[in-house]
Amino acid sequence: MLKSLRFGSNDVAKSRAFYDATFEALGVGPSATPAEYPLVLYNLPGGARFLCGPARDGEPATHANGGTVIFEAPSQDAVTAWHAAGLANGGSDEGVPEPKPQARGAYGAYLRDPDGNKIAAYHGLSMG
Repeated sequence: MLKSLRFGSNDVAKSRAFYDATFEALGVGPSATPAEYPLVLYNLPGGARFLCGPARDGEPATHANGGTVIFEAPSQDAVTAWHAAGLANGGSDEGVPEPKPQARGAYGAYLRDPDGNKIAAYHGLSMG
């Protein structure tokens, strides 16, 4: 049912480098938009799209307080690679790759992207 998800970005080139690297670790191809486009777009498994670009109102992009987007990883190694790719491409650590007690021991990691958006990748996480 989810069609797309969009984050604001104040530097699309930084966002492209960050998300190309982190999505590659999860088996997702690079941005489907050319480098000169004002946003990046990723085709996610299952048909949803993830976009990152400037705020439509022209104001600086800010991150959501309390918001986290979680991506599914195919393995624990992919979670670890995702986290490392994020740190190497302008992200900051919000939780190292490890079994997370708040997720019944599922293996996960958390990052902030270059604009401060909080994201996570998990392997073995069941919701509900």
